[in-house]
Amino acid sequence: MTAEATDEWLGWRAAAEAALYGPDGFYRRPEGPAGHFRTSVHASPLFAGAVARLLCRVDEALGRPASLGFVDMGAGRGELVTRVLAALPAEVAARTRAYAVEIADRPETLDHRIEWLPEPPQRLQGLLFANEWLDNVPVDVAEVDPTGVPRLVLVRRDGTERLGEPVAGAEAEWLARWWPPGRAEGARASEGARAVEDAPGVEDAPGVEDAPGVEGLRAEIGLPRDEAWSGAVATLDRGLAVAVDYAHTAHARPPFGTLTGFREGRETAPVPDGSCDITAHVALDACATACALPGARLLSQRDALRALGITGARPPLELASTRPAEYVRALASAGEAAELTAKGGLGDFGWLVQPVGIPDVLAD
Repeated sequence: MTAEATDEWLGWRAAAEAALYGPDGFYRRPEGPAGHFRTSVHASPLFAGAVARLLCRVDEALGRPASLGFVDMGAGRGELVTRVLAALPAEVAARTRAYAVEIADRPETLDHRIEWLPEPPQRLQGLLFANEWLDNVPVDVAEVDPTGVPRLVLVRRDGTERLGEPVAGAEAEWLARWWPPGRAEGARASEGARAVEDAPGVEDAPGVEDAPGVEGLRAEIGLPRDEAWSGAVATLDRGLAVAVDYAHTAHARPPFGTLTGFREGRETAPVPDGSCDITAHVALDACATACALPGARLLSQRDALRALGITGARPPLELASTRPAEYVRALASAGEAAELTAKGGLGDFGWLVQPVGIPDVLAD
């Protein structure tokens, strides 16, 4: 976005697209996302180890193909894909083709085995993993006006907002189906993916409702994320696609939306000038139905990681006296595992699991 466009009014989707991914956008800054916020990947190597175990399960379900794909969507600076490769058994790593999908330039020191791409490869057999990718797919924001009509929220580069035209077309259909203003009126607020744990099944997604809106209620129109997710899943010939993100579901949408910013580890106002991350929680239940494939399932990160062997259980106390160094290492690992699975924290993230031509390898 140029300086001349400072006073231009844009929808939040267009404004955030330029601020995040334009020539001088936030995601092209040299420090990378890790300079501004901490994900599960940065919290502990245990997370990458769990993803590596998941890839091994996919490998078994595929019959151990000669070429096993692993795609890291929104790869940042390649932290996750690098750690997954390092955590794989040697025999599996030798067959794995690793791809980092990211718009930023390839880091100079990245492992030569990792292919750096702007889009995921096609016809892949393996695991596509999108950790905190969908929340940075820009979306438009709607707000209910004094007459009860949802209108697009327009924004300038300095963050000033005003209401624009009524939401129409496919965006209005999405809003009516997935986040109608009348439904939001009585909804309890949802932080992160707390709603995912007790969410209804995907098949219970709501239909169109004709309820009047209440002035000031907000919603993020998740249609671009549905399209981005279905496009990513379509690149798999066979395998598993997983999206991990802050999330909410239809029975507990936050009534005033979740649009926010992050800068240098702190939450801040979402200003679309390239100075901060701009993010919003993801309607993972809507994404789940966008692929029109069977088997989509929502669960919390806590449950997903427990299924992959991460529990956060403390080591037995007697180990401290018999093998103290091992006890200290196990205690540190337990602390990291507890952070990854904590209620009110990373454990509340939502996981959307979509099998493609294989069984659900995370099922009990």
